[in-house]
This record gives sequence, structure tokens and C-alpha cells, in this order.
Amino acid sequence: MAQTQQAAEQSLFQPLTVLSEEEKLFQASVREFAEAEIKPYVREMDEKQKIRPEIIKKCFELGLMGIEPGEEYGGSGGSFFMACLAIEELARVDASISVMVDVNNTLTINAFLNYGAEAQKKKYITRLATDTVGAYCLSEAGSGSDAFAMQTKAEDKGDHFLINGRKMWITNGNEANIFIVFANAEPSKGYKGITAFIVERDFPGFSVGKKEDKLGIRASSTCELLFDNCRVPKENVLGEFGKGYKIAIETLNEGRIGIGAQMVGLAQGAYEAALAYTKERKQFGQTISEFQGVQFQIAEMATKIEAARLMVYNAARLKDAKLPFIKQAAMAKLFASEVAEEVASLAVNLYGGYGYVKDYPVEKFFRDCKIGQIYEGTSNMQKQTIAKMLLAE
Repeated sequence: MAQTQQAAEQSLFQPLTVLSEEEKLFQASVREFAEAEIKPYVREMDEKQKIRPEIIKKCFELGLMGIEPGEEYGGSGGSFFMACLAIEELARVDASISVMVDVNNTLTINAFLNYGAEAQKKKYITRLATDTVGAYCLSEAGSGSDAFAMQTKAEDKGDHFLINGRKMWITNGNEANIFIVFANAEPSKGYKGITAFIVERDFPGFSVGKKEDKLGIRASSTCELLFDNCRVPKENVLGEFGKGYKIAIETLNEGRIGIGAQMVGLAQGAYEAALAYTKERKQFGQTISEFQGVQFQIAEMATKIEAARLMVYNAARLKDAKLPFIKQAAMAKLFASEVAEEVASLAVNLYGGYGYVKDYPVEKFFRDCKIGQIYEGTSNMQKQTIAKMLLAE
């Protein structure tokens, strides 16, 4: 055990942008898929606000929906770091596909891996890794950052629970068939009554409500979920009864690294589009890339993306090494989401009037990146986490 810990710690001193051969091949395969089979449909999916079913199917076929689980669960047996590589590469082309893959891996499957009973893992991870989209259902209209103010209740009926309430802003709401739902089964105990439940789409009393009409990541479905005496078998409690708050916090800590990876990918996509454009666009008899002011902006964009990438990779490596990573995850999400917005905005500026129209890609990167400062913990919540941990040191 000591040798394993020592080896893990030593590996962290390697340059974090240096990938293993396996990681390089995996990254290249995801990029090839994104360029060849997603990119041609990005605009169409954004306009129709729907992911093409054949792309979802292909994500499963390529093993992107279950990167960490072992072969015994139908997964690829990869690392959390590899999941972040996939999320980054997909976001470089389309953030909507990226967040679908992200939520399936870093939230839904990870919750099962960390807290599921063996029977639950075999039953649900196998489906999530091979053919069934998952969703993670925590937020409500009155409980966003204050997640434990939730009003959804679960009533013990002996061999089953009845869940009543409403969840909001649930990613993958339309596509998912397996939902991890947080509800308070003992309201008198406050947050210590919160329990996680596994809900299937065809359970009586469960329905998907309104799909939100969003600013960005429009192809990704963000939906309201309704529970009207939704009957959930007793064996579908995930983890310990009354420990749902622990599952929610710890899973989101990991998920924030995934969002950081998504923001790095978004920033990279916007930067590459802007860089190429500056080499083509001519003003005053020369390409705009020849102007020093533009060169400085390009340099700043590239530098900040690299810094954000290093922070995300470091947090992911720490998580894989089973070392403390919560502070680093919060920092990575905070910084990467700010960088994505700044880079995407600069990309629009560099395109000029063309950057403001849908014929060119940067306006979509600009719209897509804003959510990074909101979901899976707002920027202010990340700052609060970071400050608390620094003050406790």
C-alpha cells in the first residue's frame, strides 16, 4: 500500500501535459470522432435543440459513455483522467455532446461506482456503459446553491418509497432512462434525512416535464422532472439511507473537474477558430494576425487555456491517485470557466461582425461557455470552497 501511494505521488511530479501512449491514442480517437461525425451536425443540433440519436449510439459504441467501469460492467476500464480527455475533446467541437458524456461518466456512473451495492452496479452500470443514458437529479426551483433546501420528499411504505416533488434543470432529462434522484426521507432530520434513490423512466408516478429553451448547449436537454407518488423499490436506495447529502457533495466534487475539462475544450475550440481566421482576414493590406495588438490577444488566449488545462489535468490526476483534490477541483472549475468566457468573447471580437452571426462558429462557443460559471456549483460557491479550505490549512 505504501509503495502504491509513493508511486502515485511520484507520478504527480511528471509534466501533466505529457500523456501516456494509451492516453494519446484515446485522445486522438475521440478527436477524430468529434471532427468526422459530430462537427457536420453541430449547427443543426443547436437549431433543433436535440442531439442526433445516431451520435448518442456511436458514443456508446466507442465506449465514451462508460470510460471508467471495468469490463465486468461493460465499461472501457479507463481512468477518470481519460474521461476528462474525452470531455475536453468533445467540447472542442460541441459542448452539448460533451456534457451528455460528462454527466453519464463523472456524476451518474461515478455515484454507482462509489456508493452502489454490487447488485446495483451490475444492473445499472452495465446499462449506463452500453446503451442507456443516465441523469443526476439534485437541483430544484428553490434549492440551487443551497442544495439541501430541497422540497422533494420520499415516504417509506414498507417495501417501497413514494417520492413526491419536482426537480429542475436536469441534464439529459429527455434522453435518460436511469435517474439518480435526491429526496428527503426524514425531513425532521434536515439534510441528514436526504437519501439517494435510483429511479427508472418507466416507474409509476414519474414523468419528464418542460424542456428548457436555453442560451447555450441547446442540443443538450435540460428538463423538469415530476414525481407524483413515484413508486421506488426499497432495493433502489443508493448508498446508506440518510447519507444522500454525502453522495451529492462528493460526487459533485468529482464532477467539477469534468466541467473544467469541458470549459478547456470550449476555449480551445474558440481559440483555434479565431487563430485560423486571423491568418485569413485582411485589413489595411495585411492579415490581421500581423498586427501586434492581435498577436498579444492570441498569446493571452493560448497562455490562459494552457494554465486552465494544467489545473484540470492536475485535479484529475490527483483524483485518480486517490489523493486530496477538492480544493484543486474547485480552482480548476472556477478558473477554466472564466477562461472559456474570456477566450470565447475575444474570439467573437477577432471575427468582428462575422463573429456575431451564426454562419461562423464562435458565437456558439460564446453562448455555450456561460453555463460553466453556473452548473455543478456556481463560481461564488467555488470561491467559498477554496477560501474555506485555505483558511483551514
